[in-house]
Amino acid sequence: MKVAIMGAGAVGSFYGGMLARAGHDVMLIGRQDHVSAIERNGLRLETQFFDESIAVPACTNAAGVAGAELVLFCVKSTNTEAAACEMKPYLSDKALVLTLQNGVDNAQRVRDVVAQQVSAAVVYVACQMAGAGHVRHHGRGELIIEPGDASERIARLMNAAGIPTDVSGNVRGALWEKLILNCAYNAISALVQLPFGELCRRGGASVDKAMRDIVTECIAIAHADGVKISSNVAETVQTIMKTIPSGQYSSTAQDLSRNKHSEIDHLNGLIVRRGIVLGIPTPVNHLLLMLVKVLESKQTEVSS
Repeated sequence: MKVAIMGAGAVGSFYGGMLARAGHDVMLIGRQDHVSAIERNGLRLETQFFDESIAVPACTNAAGVAGAELVLFCVKSTNTEAAACEMKPYLSDKALVLTLQNGVDNAQRVRDVVAQQVSAAVVYVACQMAGAGHVRHHGRGELIIEPGDASERIARLMNAAGIPTDVSGNVRGALWEKLILNCAYNAISALVQLPFGELCRRGGASVDKAMRDIVTECIAIAHADGVKISSNVAETVQTIMKTIPSGQYSSTAQDLSRNKHSEIDHLNGLIVRRGIVLGIPTPVNHLLLMLVKVLESKQTEVSS
């Protein structure tokens, strides 16, 4: 299958690399330094099971989506509309756009821009850029995608490429459960600039209590919004926290360390906005949102 990765950062490059490794015709669309490194040396995909250089074409222009049957849309949530507008003129009429992003509303935001079929996916993967052209995979890699005309075919294709993929009729609930996980982990990890394992080791019971408070607020918002989430989300957060690779930093922590704007507005920020609309207090999420925004503002002033 011809596949384009719109926003080939760590997540997009991981999935694009896995599909290219399985023999699919993949185009990575990313930043210039990443693209240049891939053109010189291929995409280095370093996982727990192999460390390989994969020959895969790459470009910096949204025109790279032209002719693709499947577009994995992996840009930051803050860039959703802009990136969708960029690729709109080049999308094949029959293309399926699969959103692999943090947050819960990206698929609809893309649908508001393009006429092609857009489906949401929930992503569970721990990976990061170890340098231009180099993706380091720490663990997991599962996808959950919503039902659609091509969903079962895409799931089979992904599974055959070594990407565990399921189709679920409750992707909205799964997206919210992932959102709750991100709200619990990301901002705290970013504020202290520690990987998850080290954060828990140093913080102990205090970290556990803070995460429970964050999750309690998120669950209240989800229930008020009519989202179907599992009854044991709070316990799941604690369980996953113990299984996250010890050296893995949150995406928000990685963004702040690189002086980049994070997705905080689409994580804890979404909880705060929905709380205002629904009349539900979210003081812990509001505090985390404020602190991350202050750090982002400070970095902007330093770099300007």
